[in-house]
Amino acid sequence: MFEVFCRIYQFIMKISANFMPFRVPELLEGENSLKKLPGTIKEKGISNVLIVTGSHISSMGLINNLLEGLNEKNIKYAIYNKTTPNPTIDNIEEALLVYKQNKCEGIVAFGGGSPMDCAKGIAARVARPNKTIPQMKGLLKVHKRIPFLFAVPTTAGTGSETTVAAVVRDSTTNEKYSITDMSLIPHVAVLDPALTLNLRPHITASTGMDALCHAVEAYIGRSNTKDTYAYARKAIKLIFDNLYEAYSNGSNIEARAKMQKASFYAGLAFTRAYVGYVHAIAHTLGGFYSMPHGLANAVIMPYVFEFYGNNAGKALAELADLIEIGEINDSQEEKTGKFIDAIKNLNKSMDIPDKISGIKEEDIPTMAQRAFKEANPLYPVPRIMTKEDIISIYYKIKEG
Repeated sequence: MFEVFCRIYQFIMKISANFMPFRVPELLEGENSLKKLPGTIKEKGISNVLIVTGSHISSMGLINNLLEGLNEKNIKYAIYNKTTPNPTIDNIEEALLVYKQNKCEGIVAFGGGSPMDCAKGIAARVARPNKTIPQMKGLLKVHKRIPFLFAVPTTAGTGSETTVAAVVRDSTTNEKYSITDMSLIPHVAVLDPALTLNLRPHITASTGMDALCHAVEAYIGRSNTKDTYAYARKAIKLIFDNLYEAYSNGSNIEARAKMQKASFYAGLAFTRAYVGYVHAIAHTLGGFYSMPHGLANAVIMPYVFEFYGNNAGKALAELADLIEIGEINDSQEEKTGKFIDAIKNLNKSMDIPDKISGIKEEDIPTMAQRAFKEANPLYPVPRIMTKEDIISIYYKIKEG
């Protein structure tokens, strides 16, 4: 009965999505496209922005060109650079205070997924000042116009520059969850591959696998549209063609640009078609152990896809054909296995492990409960997992 309930819920959500105000961000792209952003901000009638980033980004000087451009356009700015990996409610509240004290009118999210999630959390609080972050947990709790949000990704993976979700962590409970609302889609996204040239190989690898997870989970789910199928396929092809090159030759600007576009396409796919159990499990690892989200996704993917078996066989076989692996006469089962092996091999080529160290056995029941609650009934996965199934995945990925 529970599975029937989940499928009915997912069907209703799929139909309802046709009437929701999804938007595609205005796109500035290409090498040095960051230089166009101050002019775009000015065109929107905004004269004072909050820049949300992390300490590492600001110390590297990646925001300097942006600051110079803002000064040239006489745009005031304040900077919040204390965003942590897996941003917390405390981060959001601290930055919100900076936003208010400086009478900002817009927000620039500059960095990877963490600054973007933090910026979206700030935007949600500005839009709904009488609601706390926990009160906006889940679906469609913001439902108000946010300040103009400009997203400048410095990694190629999260796709946050085009998605509806902000993922935050409650540091008091170790819970990591999403605030999901159409209003949180950024208004403008800047895809400047020059910003990713100095990205360290291991971050290139994990963020790239994050994008792959977004695209594959969207593609094999049951809430696809013609557009999301196309976006996911474009992303997956670009990733298999360019991720290892970007990892092994970080100065290849073409590979970097293509990975940024792959992340963007994957974001467009999953923000409408959703993700699945890989993400639900990964979020708990981020919440409990601050594990990088992309790395967790990379490790978990093969185990969950193997669990799906024939339920995802047709879709995974199609993806094997897409990336041109296997033989013409291979069966669907053989193609599925080869696609999962391709993920494992890509992980291995970039020194991503196949197990996760540090998982505490006593944490598994709580993590499984949270993963189960996140995924069900919302995520339109190929095969519904029980709590026991989810627990078995933790033991499979657990080292030792």
